[in-house]
Amino acid sequence: MRRIKPFINSLRFKFFAAVFVIFVPLVTVLIINNYYSAKVVRNQVAQSNKNMLSLYMGQIDQKLQEIDKYLTHKSESDLDLLDLEFPRSLDEDRYNLAKIGLFYKLRDEAGYYPILDSFFVYSEPNHDIMLTYSSLDTYQSREGVRQEMLQMIEQHKNTIDYSRWHVWHGDSDYYVFHLIKTGNVYLGAWLNSKNLMVPLNLIDLGKSGAALLTTDKFEPISHSDLIRDHKIDLNFPAESYSISGNGNNPYLVMGEPSAKGDFNLVAVVPDSTILERLPFLQRISSIVSIAAVIFLLLFVFMMRMVFLNPVKRIVVAMRRLRDGNWYSRLEQTRTSTEFEIVNETFNRMIAEIHDLKINVYEEKLNHQRAELRRLQLQINPHFFLNSLNIIYNLATVKDFAIIQEMTKCLVNYFRFMFRSNSYFIPLRDELDHTSNYLRIQQLRFPDIFQYRVEQPEELLDTEVPPLIVQTMVENAIKYAVNMDERIRITVEVGTEKSGSSSYIVIYIRDTGPGYPEEVLQRLESDAEYANENGEQIGIWNARRRLRLLYENRATIEFFNESGQGAVVRIRLPLT
Repeated sequence: MRRIKPFINSLRFKFFAAVFVIFVPLVTVLIINNYYSAKVVRNQVAQSNKNMLSLYMGQIDQKLQEIDKYLTHKSESDLDLLDLEFPRSLDEDRYNLAKIGLFYKLRDEAGYYPILDSFFVYSEPNHDIMLTYSSLDTYQSREGVRQEMLQMIEQHKNTIDYSRWHVWHGDSDYYVFHLIKTGNVYLGAWLNSKNLMVPLNLIDLGKSGAALLTTDKFEPISHSDLIRDHKIDLNFPAESYSISGNGNNPYLVMGEPSAKGDFNLVAVVPDSTILERLPFLQRISSIVSIAAVIFLLLFVFMMRMVFLNPVKRIVVAMRRLRDGNWYSRLEQTRTSTEFEIVNETFNRMIAEIHDLKINVYEEKLNHQRAELRRLQLQINPHFFLNSLNIIYNLATVKDFAIIQEMTKCLVNYFRFMFRSNSYFIPLRDELDHTSNYLRIQQLRFPDIFQYRVEQPEELLDTEVPPLIVQTMVENAIKYAVNMDERIRITVEVGTEKSGSSSYIVIYIRDTGPGYPEEVLQRLESDAEYANENGEQIGIWNARRRLRLLYENRATIEFFNESGQGAVVRIRLPLT
């Protein structure tokens, strides 16, 4: 069994199996396909046209998506749209200026989208529409389009899907439009359905064949006379094709729905056009069958000489390499240029593999060092802004003593932050920095916030990663401090032993309400997470640094003590 399985899984077996699986049924089909030639030809034509429709529909959807992105960006960023949300009577000059500004911007940027007829903006409070024109010259034609747009918006503004393009049957033609609502203003694009059919009009689908657009209910947008006269059902299947029309002259119907709009691209091809060369195909079927057999034998022989034998030599050399034979080499024999390059590259690869492994290890080490430096240099902008705001308020009441202390604390804080690019610092420096940070918070909340930081002399020279304790204290303040209750934060430092290893253990406790259950679950998951204010990035940062520095020997735990508040427990190995 062990001998059979590798042989079945070998490239040689799969190659011959694939050849026989593909060519033997093909030869069989070629022998008997005279009775099924018509269906084969229909399938081929249908698949070809199906691929063509998919290609053109993909291009159409891409163009519509580009317009969608432009409309979305414009609705989110153009401040002139805000002035159109209010009645004109509030400030008519401002309204008119905004309208003129939008007109010029939309007119200039419409040139980037050749299929587009017009951009338009509709102000619902003013029942006023502004639109650009690409090819309309007379006042009557522009006014006609304007009235059609107003009618279209009034009918569809509250019922359509704003994320898609929709079809509108105007007085003289079909149009495709897209609306985006922002407040009381509608921003949209409008184009004639004929613009989408320009490339397909050049394709020959037979004398009475055609490519056309339909609505999502399979109603023809163009070539309605052809569809009506031949009684063609445009409801195409998702795969392949359908046959519809008069019994004496049926049509192949293939279609592709739009991913961006409520319309379909459909091709109808006369069956007589497809089968007009079928007798010629039937006559050459037997010749093709004989040629296929001969080709199969020649193909197998050539592939064995050109492909399989060189691959076999490479596999043998790779097996030697797998067994630890680093001196394995491929002999340079007469073979294809590609295999000569492979053989030469393989030999050079083996010669250089030891140096490559060393370079990879060094690169990995350098990457870890760079990542540590990047993770260490994290500064919370909210803390900085809050501190400046406190200094401003203190200056207002002229409390210069507190201003001086706050400024000194901030200077010490940022001096430490910008020099904390080392992997380790003494515990003394980390606790001093934490005390300085807590003093800043106490100045922010003088009546409700107290703190205590233990500094055991025997541990102060211990090396710890910078900002580990301060990050957890900062997190405790976010969850514990409020303006209604007094809060106290305590930092306690001790040691413990686990087996033959010693650890330094740091507790950060607070007397607040504790972590909510969903926050505890999120913290325990150890996933990279940040809320809308950017919080908890620091926690993930700390865990990431500990993992890089200590692998799995350091831990950070979060839990609540009954009746006492939240606790963070940091355990670091003593080196």
